[in-house]
Amino acid sequence: MNWDQLELSPRITAAVRRAKLKSVREVLCFSSLDLQRLTGLSLSDVQQLLTVTASACRRRPPVTALQLQRGECPGIESGLRLSVGCPVLDQLLRGGLPVGGVTELSGESGAGKTQLALQLCLSVQYPPQHGGLSSGALYICTEDSFPIKRLQQLIREQSSLRSDVPPSLISSLHFSDHIYIEHTADLDSLQVCLSRRAPLLLAQGLVRLLVVDSVAALFRSEFQADDWLERNRQMLTFSSALHHLSQEFTTPVLCINQVTDVFNQSNNISGPSSSSVSPALGLAWANQVMVRLMMRRLQETVVTGDQSSILRRLEVVFAPHLPRDGRDAAVWREGIRGVGKSD
Repeated sequence: MNWDQLELSPRITAAVRRAKLKSVREVLCFSSLDLQRLTGLSLSDVQQLLTVTASACRRRPPVTALQLQRGECPGIESGLRLSVGCPVLDQLLRGGLPVGGVTELSGESGAGKTQLALQLCLSVQYPPQHGGLSSGALYICTEDSFPIKRLQQLIREQSSLRSDVPPSLISSLHFSDHIYIEHTADLDSLQVCLSRRAPLLLAQGLVRLLVVDSVAALFRSEFQADDWLERNRQMLTFSSALHHLSQEFTTPVLCINQVTDVFNQSNNISGPSSSSVSPALGLAWANQVMVRLMMRRLQETVVTGDQSSILRRLEVVFAPHLPRDGRDAAVWREGIRGVGKSD
């Protein structure tokens, strides 16, 4: 960007050029004191420089709560949710996944993370009055092959899971035609998918849900322990792309994450240590997600009809609009259903 295009006094513009600052983004990388030292400007001039450059980088003006209440921002659908397809779990999430922001679903292998992601890929195709967004889903696989057989089973059993939806509507939806699958074996191919293919599908209205399964696989395999700085840099680039797509197209983003063991030594040195799990990728990644959910496998088994399932629990770890809470659930032929206390 040309410095003359910004609303800055000629004196500030000349000082910036003398300091050989080439872009507004470069200016924002320095603190106020560093800019004073580089440019020789006063503190008030530096504050003006930072304000103007920050406004130049912003894609759209900020939105106030009053504007949202008055409905003056039609591009921002406040409160819109994507239903999970189960009333018990939707109650936990106050309607489902928020359309603006990144939601992480973590858990051990076999906890039911992919099952829930597949269920959302079907739910998004229903009209809004039935909890969907009337569009398809982009499913990005980074480690395992896409579970097509399980998806086909869920499609066949939709009338059992979604008894709230008229059978005629279910039969009219061609679910498998609206799920777009990408396999990315490394970070480069993942970046190509997020920067080229995903925006194209979203701009054409073909998809309204983005799933990454899983986010930890590539970052764990491509970096060694001492490469943490480069790993964090790549992680921030990745999360920035996800947030941009979510906000630009009002699209929910679901990232499935692995877990890592956390050992807590007991007070007795000779005694056993207890183990728990924590989502992978640490604090650097945790700060990039808006909602963190965790799926756990419990010890109990539940039975209904001719089916039995290990009991699971879906928990809200943190979210700006949700309290910490959880609901029991089980995986059946038709999908994941919440389990009530009387079940």
